[in-house]
Amino acid sequence: MGFRFRYSTRLGPLRFNFSKAGLSSISLGGPGASFNVPVARAGGPRATVGLPGTGLSWSVEQTPAGGLPNSRRLKSEQLAALKQQLLASLEQHLFGPGQPGEALWRKGLLTRLLADPALSARHASLLAAIASPQALKDYLMGARTQGDAKRRAQRCMDAVAEALRMGPPA
Repeated sequence: MGFRFRYSTRLGPLRFNFSKAGLSSISLGGPGASFNVPVARAGGPRATVGLPGTGLSWSVEQTPAGGLPNSRRLKSEQLAALKQQLLASLEQHLFGPGQPGEALWRKGLLTRLLADPALSARHASLLAAIASPQALKDYLMGARTQGDAKRRAQRCMDAVAEALRMGPPA
């Protein structure tokens, strides 16, 4: 388990909540009822009502504009929709007509790079995720959480950049 840093300070009725990254949220209220508005965290405002001293509370978070809750545990249909959106975005902005990765698939550059015996295992693993449209889809759809899907999408973008940097093998 990693260490966490949390600090808060009050200024009148407002509580400023800090994390190691800086100001994370501002809260209004106190024991029994509070309203928390995020500043540097994902998600929407949260209202909490509780019985002081008992440890019992009830919290409701308003869904952010994108419709996804501030949670890594999305419902299966929400996670599937997120993965489809990420896939469509990657296909359009990386591999679509006129985009940087288009030639990687059209000219078979990734296949040639992957066949290069001098390619390191790390680079081969990175490039295999985007070797073909089906490989990209399989890789992205294999994500199990919202964070995993975002990391995989970022890894695909990194793979395109790395493949373009490497160029076709000699």
